[in-house]
Amino acid sequence: MGPPSPQAVLVMAVVLVGVLVPCGASGQPNFIIILADDVGWGDLGANWAETKETPHLDELAAAGMRFVDFHSAASTCSPSRASLLTGRLGVRNGVTHNFAVTSVGGLPLNETTLAEVLREAGYSTGAIGKWHLGHHGQHHPIFRGFDYYFGIPYSHDMGCTDTPGYNVPPCPPCPQHGAEARMARKGCYTEVALPLFENTTIIEQPVNLSSLAGRYAEQAERFIRQASISGRPFFLYLALAHMHVPLGVSPPLPPASGIYGASLSEMDALVGRVRQVIDSHGKGNTLLWFTGDNGPWAQKCELAGRLGPFVGGWQRQRGGSSAKQTTWEGGHRVPALAYWPGHIPARRTSPALLSTLDIFPTLVALAGATLPPSRRFDGIDVSPVLFGQADVGHEVLLHPNSGAAGKDGEIETLRLAQYKAFYSTGGALACDGSTGPAEHHQPPLIFNLDRDIQEQEPLDVLSREYQAALPAVSRAYTRALEDIATDNVSVADYSRDPAVTPCCDARHTACRCQEPEHRAAPRATRLCL
Repeated sequence: MGPPSPQAVLVMAVVLVGVLVPCGASGQPNFIIILADDVGWGDLGANWAETKETPHLDELAAAGMRFVDFHSAASTCSPSRASLLTGRLGVRNGVTHNFAVTSVGGLPLNETTLAEVLREAGYSTGAIGKWHLGHHGQHHPIFRGFDYYFGIPYSHDMGCTDTPGYNVPPCPPCPQHGAEARMARKGCYTEVALPLFENTTIIEQPVNLSSLAGRYAEQAERFIRQASISGRPFFLYLALAHMHVPLGVSPPLPPASGIYGASLSEMDALVGRVRQVIDSHGKGNTLLWFTGDNGPWAQKCELAGRLGPFVGGWQRQRGGSSAKQTTWEGGHRVPALAYWPGHIPARRTSPALLSTLDIFPTLVALAGATLPPSRRFDGIDVSPVLFGQADVGHEVLLHPNSGAAGKDGEIETLRLAQYKAFYSTGGALACDGSTGPAEHHQPPLIFNLDRDIQEQEPLDVLSREYQAALPAVSRAYTRALEDIATDNVSVADYSRDPAVTPCCDARHTACRCQEPEHRAAPRATRLCL
């Protein structure tokens, strides 16, 4: 049985309508960041006319600002999220690849999160949904600036459930008995069930994925209500499970859109619900920013998102995917919308070159807070763009290696105005099972995205345009690497220990909170911290 239908989600969260959403006493705005998982640029109808499942997001775009050249800071989960919450690339903050279920470390403790800065500025802070920045000890979100946490500590395919949903290849439900747990299934976690946390307590293991969307809505309402009663401004970081596999949908499936489309509709309904809260009480007091952590996971075939025009044609000719885990546009160009009635102009499309890196410095500035000292930031304050006063973003934007080629986290791709230069290329695992070989390029491949958004044909190295662009690209690349080399950088601990795996009750199969035959209320268990 899958998650509730979009209509059910809206009904479940109807209590949100009565919630008061004021600015704080100081006039500081509230902030809601909604981060979708593995969503494609073409998954929004406002971006791609073929998409019909996102009426609420499309209305949000019409009522606010749509960014068409907006990028995730990395093309995979943990590095992207670390960069959003620190305003710094993985080569600075230390998070260069994903953390595991058994990871001892997480986002380095000497890195300052957006939540820590805003809490110091008087905000109530809450995180709901996926974390994936470390769950052991002081790396848990409760110790990284969040007053409240409700969610899953990593991706929801990193543990078995009794409601496994749809995946490619399909994964079995959690084992009922010990012998089943020893039966491995490629690409599936079968030994430990997926945990659901409230603050530092495991309240359910395995989590019921069929009810997760509704529970996230309920907890968002609860957090906003409590923050409103306190009279303080709030920051809510809502990191959705959508559109990462496994996908779960309630029958009957829409005949035209299939499983992926039905799940996309459910995500759209959740976003619509959040907007309804803002509009019903306190309209104009809350900035809502919707975006994604990286592009679609192409190896999931029909369960992967839509790239739109960003197909990475040069790479496709050589094999492999040009989406998630790559530095092609399909890997990091993501949908992005900003909504703040009375402040952000409606029906505006911005062509500014922006990134999730910019969320940190922008919200810090809007809150009247100060950036942490003794470090450099890759993000910029884009308030003038939000307010329609400018369309100028980054002059240079760096795209770190994210698993398809090169050393994780290193910078071998950069954007300079309309030019995109690759010092290395590679394709991730594609639906057809192919991968593109890692190739190094000296001099770099350079594409003119104004003419070739599909990244089909690099400039001829002998052409006048290439010869004119190369010196500027080389200077920008050298300056960027020098800036990173002279910065105060962190190093993440990627060591592993099975003992730190979140486990409700090790006496039960798959760490269940209770054996399958017992249906009493789950025993709340604290993770050893």
